[in-house]
Amino acid sequence: MIYETKQPKLEMILRNIEKVIIGKRDIAELSLVALLAEGHVLLEDVPGVGKTMMVRALAKSISASFKRIQFTPDLLPSDVTGVSIFNPKEQEFIFRAGPIMGNIILADEINRTSPKTQSALLEGMEEASVTVDGVTRTLDRPFFVMATQNPIEYEGTYPLPEAQLDRFLLKIKMGYPELAEEIEVLTRAQKVPPIEELDPVITLQELRELQQEVKNVHVEDSIKRYIVELARRTRNHNSVYLGASPRGSIALMKAAQAFAFLNGRDYVLPDDVQYLAPTVFSHRIILKSEAKYEGMTAETVINEIMLKIPVPVKRLVK
Repeated sequence: MIYETKQPKLEMILRNIEKVIIGKRDIAELSLVALLAEGHVLLEDVPGVGKTMMVRALAKSISASFKRIQFTPDLLPSDVTGVSIFNPKEQEFIFRAGPIMGNIILADEINRTSPKTQSALLEGMEEASVTVDGVTRTLDRPFFVMATQNPIEYEGTYPLPEAQLDRFLLKIKMGYPELAEEIEVLTRAQKVPPIEELDPVITLQELRELQQEVKNVHVEDSIKRYIVELARRTRNHNSVYLGASPRGSIALMKAAQAFAFLNGRDYVLPDDVQYLAPTVFSHRIILKSEAKYEGMTAETVINEIMLKIPVPVKRLVK
């Protein structure tokens, strides 16, 4: 279910991204949903399908501070958050900010570093602050992390801790391009890389105002009940070891508000919730071993649950 956005500024961002990433408008829209909802995105797929390019294109479309963290096995937490260094001349410690001190953060190949370093992002993603040497520093708003990771089956990768995964609003898979799209990718690769020609189309202040407007999107009580029921069913499903937490319910509501806003509405529909539920809940669910052995996935469980819950039919417009 992909709508044409009715928000001119957001449509400009999407068109900018489409100059670089071909045939992935749905992925670009979901990334914008997370940004508008003040959440974070985890892009997971095999190398070479455009995960990093997607993040760079979104960042270049916004006049904001952009930082990139290349996660490697030897990366330390202080390499992410920053470190205090003693200045002999001034006889005091001076804080040197790490790359987390920005508006849009590309955490590239986040699962190639140790869990200890991965956790350096936790406080920033949840509270928009970092604590170094006992001093808490507030991060600039908006603060948006787009992390990329290769499937954990690949050698040299570490699975993200559940607490880290729960901080991502959405988990998205890019997928391979279609035949015609991949031919177009080759054609564009013969010329100057499109990413180098992108200019910002929205200011930081305009983005903040849009994020504030999203919070005013109406969510009817029956929709809230529907969201909570979806989350509760994941906790009681026979194939699930660990279901979606209340944070997951909040994430789904906020994502639905942003998706409705992206499509020019000031109210959330059940369709919005159904469309977003797999990307919001899939990384928050841990399946039992026997379910994995039988070939079940988190997405399968979520779709199965949605088929069993009555959809709200009450009039939703205020």
